Amino acid sequence: MTRFTIYLLLIGLIGIIVLIGIYNGLVYKRNRVRNAYSSIDVHLRKRFDLIPALVETVKGFAKHEEETFNRLIEARQRIDRGDLSQSERFRVEGQIGPGMQRLMAVAEDYPELKSSTHFLNLQRNLTEIEEQISAARRAYNAAVFEINNAVESFPSNLVAGAFGFQLHDFFEAADGVRDRVEVTG
Repeated sequence: MTRFTIYLLLIGLIGIIVLIGIYNGLVYKRNRVRNAYSSIDVHLRKRFDLIPALVETVKGFAKHEEETFNRLIEARQRIDRGDLSQSERFRVEGQIGPGMQRLMAVAEDYPELKSSTHFLNLQRNLTEIEEQISAARRAYNAAVFEINNAVESFPSNLVAGAFGFQLHDFFEAADGVRDRVEVTG
């Protein structure tokens, strides 16, 4: 074997090692995104399960808020069907947040509801779940940031393209979520 052949084999071996390293890094990042999404899903499921109890508790006091109740239940049912893509599900979940805020704002108008131990327990649980969802969304978006950078950056973009790695959507707040909730009373 000539020196030139040895150098070519060495360069080829180094190239293969680099390719394997980049591929494994992309797999790791993709799995972090999946894990973070799963974490969001767990917390959203908790909130999802809390919605009917909260709606029923407030419904007895605020019959004129039927539209808010119906929108929450409708969004919950759309998610429950399980036929939404990841980005569609994020959008529908984003609609639930303002509805829940509106529900809590309605409760402010009813002192007897606000003092109900059942409602207070539900409110405490909802607050805890919303904080967990917020933390899970931050973790998800950090994982998406990492994989999107890897998928778009050279030379990992070559490996990502060859093996079908794709960009992921960030979990962003829906338009209505950014608005301030008006509490009257």
